[in-house]
Amino acid sequence: MTRPDFDPALRTLLAEMPPMPELTPEVLALLRQLPPTPVDALLEGRAVERREITIPTPDGAHIPLSIFIPEGATAAPCVYWIHGGGMIMGDRFSNIDIPLEWLGRFGAVVISVDYRLAPEVTGTTLVDDCYHGLRWVAEHADELGIDPARVVVAGASAGGGLAAGATLMARDLGGPAIAAQVLICPMLDHRNTTASSRQYSGKPGVWTREMNEFGWRSVLGDLADADVPGYVSPAVADDLAGLPTTYIDAGSAEVFRDEDVDYATRIWAAGGQAELHIWAGGFHAFDALYPQVPISAAARRTRNDWLARVAFAD
Repeated sequence: MTRPDFDPALRTLLAEMPPMPELTPEVLALLRQLPPTPVDALLEGRAVERREITIPTPDGAHIPLSIFIPEGATAAPCVYWIHGGGMIMGDRFSNIDIPLEWLGRFGAVVISVDYRLAPEVTGTTLVDDCYHGLRWVAEHADELGIDPARVVVAGASAGGGLAAGATLMARDLGGPAIAAQVLICPMLDHRNTTASSRQYSGKPGVWTREMNEFGWRSVLGDLADADVPGYVSPAVADDLAGLPTTYIDAGSAEVFRDEDVDYATRIWAAGGQAELHIWAGGFHAFDALYPQVPISAAARRTRNDWLARVAFAD
């Protein structure tokens, strides 16, 4: 299929990247051995208190949370961060530079959750973990210096999809209150049938249709297509009414483009408020991988401006 080309600067950088191998259980095991993000380097020079805790889940597991509190935080905004990685890899420090920028800019408390990964767990377990972490944050807002009325749920890629799912759960289960959701190139639709999904099949690409299929198969296990809940695959949620104000962005040259556009469209159709940005020539996670490129800087700046204007406004 013909498809939108990559931004010229991004195309050059993508050509220099080592090619991603086809995802298999063996390749996944190797990818999981890669070193985590060096968080200490990102915190250097910041007046930040860091806490590492674990919280119990109803099924007996214990989920790590990393908490970053700016010095003197009182009634501060909060970013509850959910990492990416196709729901099969990554950890709570993946792309943590994005919310830590909001800590510095807005004085936000940043809390990142280490939900369990597929295929070791399947179905709703991943989004349940994210939701239980969110509930814990709301219950401990006072001791963390958080304003419970200014909690933003945010995530990238798989984390964006899980953020959408956790937000749906919070709406349906009576809380906690969420001021806004920020969905960065979110992974929202297990069906993998959109035009953009077909356009970005094969190589080159950071996340292809085939990788997406592997990730979703790992999450869904033996679950039949008709039985997939909207909390897991938010694109199939019946009702998108009553959601908090939403920011969605993606690239025009990526698998998730069309499902992200559709999600924003359905929020508007349900009477909700969403801001949507599709960056021409952006491949998946372009602004996380190459923040120095002009298109990436523009995407980050626009996202930050929205947070200042809508989510963290006084």
